[in-house]
Amino acid sequence: MKYDVIGIGNAVMDMIAPVEDDFLTEMAIQKGIMQLIEKDRSDMLFAAMGGHRRIPGGSVANTVAGVGNLGLKAAFIGKVCDDEIGRAYVEETRAAGTDCPNDPVAGGDLPSSRSMIFVSPDGERSMNTYLGISSEVGPDDVPEDVCNQARILFLEGYLYDKDKGKQAFETAARLTRSAGGMAGIALSDPFCVDRHRDDFRKLVKELDYVIGNEHEWKSLYQTEDLTEALDLAAGDSGLIVCTRSGKDVVIMKGHERANVSVREVTPVDATGAGDLFASGFLYGLATGADLSRAGRMGCVAAAEVISHFGARPEADLKTLFASEGLI
Repeated sequence: MKYDVIGIGNAVMDMIAPVEDDFLTEMAIQKGIMQLIEKDRSDMLFAAMGGHRRIPGGSVANTVAGVGNLGLKAAFIGKVCDDEIGRAYVEETRAAGTDCPNDPVAGGDLPSSRSMIFVSPDGERSMNTYLGISSEVGPDDVPEDVCNQARILFLEGYLYDKDKGKQAFETAARLTRSAGGMAGIALSDPFCVDRHRDDFRKLVKELDYVIGNEHEWKSLYQTEDLTEALDLAAGDSGLIVCTRSGKDVVIMKGHERANVSVREVTPVDATGAGDLFASGFLYGLATGADLSRAGRMGCVAAAEVISHFGARPEADLKTLFASEGLI
C-alpha cells in the first residue's frame, strides 16, 4: 500500500489568538464549543482578534498531520479555493510531509475556510468556523488512486452535514475497504451526532472502528449512562474508542477491553487534543500495537499538542513514544 493512513474532511485554516474571557462576552462568543458562522461574522471576528498564529487545520487534517509526524505515509483529501489562504494551506500541508492530492480550485464561488480560535487563560478554546468551500467536498474530489492504496481511512462526522460530503465519505470508504483497507470515523461532536444519529448508528455497525468522546457516545445512544452507551456500541461495532477529557480512555473490541490511564496535564491550548489522540491511536493500529499500547500512544500525542498553541505537534512524537517505552 502506498499510504498508511489517509483522511478526508474539512480543510480549515486555523487562526489562533489568546484572549481574556471578557473578550468572549463582548463578542458574544460561546465559550468552549465550535460554532459555525457566516462570512460577515467571520470577517468581523478576524478584524477583532488582533495578533494570531495561522496553522492549517481541520479535525481529520490535524490527525493525518500527526500521523505524518510519526513517520508514516499519510495523505489528506480536502477542498480549498485558489486564494491566499487556500494556497498557503496546500503548500504548508505538503511541506510538512503530508500528501495533499487536490490542488486549490480556481474560480471557486466560495473562499477557503477559516476558523478563528480564541484561547482563554484556562486553555479552553472557543472556535468560530466559516466553512466556505471546504464543506463542498464531494465524490468528485475523492481520488481513487489514493483511497485504493491506503491501509487506514479516517473520516469526520461533519462530512454528513451535506449530501455531497456524505457521498464523498461513502465513496472513500468503499474504495478503501474494497482494496483491503480499514475505514473508520470520528463522531466529531454531540451536536453533529444529534443531527445524524440514525446514519451514525448505521456506520457504527458497518465501519471498522469509531472514535468519540463520552458526550458523543451518550448522545449517539441517547442515554446519560456512559457504561450503557459503550456496551451498546461494543455490541454494534468491531472497535470503539471513548476519550473522557483527562480520565481513562476506554477501548473495546469484541470481548476485549482496555482502560488506558491519562496523565494529568494543564493545557496551554486544548485545540486538537482529540485529533492528536486519533493520530497516536491510528499509528498504533497501523503498526500492530495492542489496544492498550495504541491508546497510550494516543494519550501521549494528545498531551503534546495541548502543551502549546495550535493543533499540530511541535515535538517529535516518535521520540516521545520512545521515551515512554512505547516503541
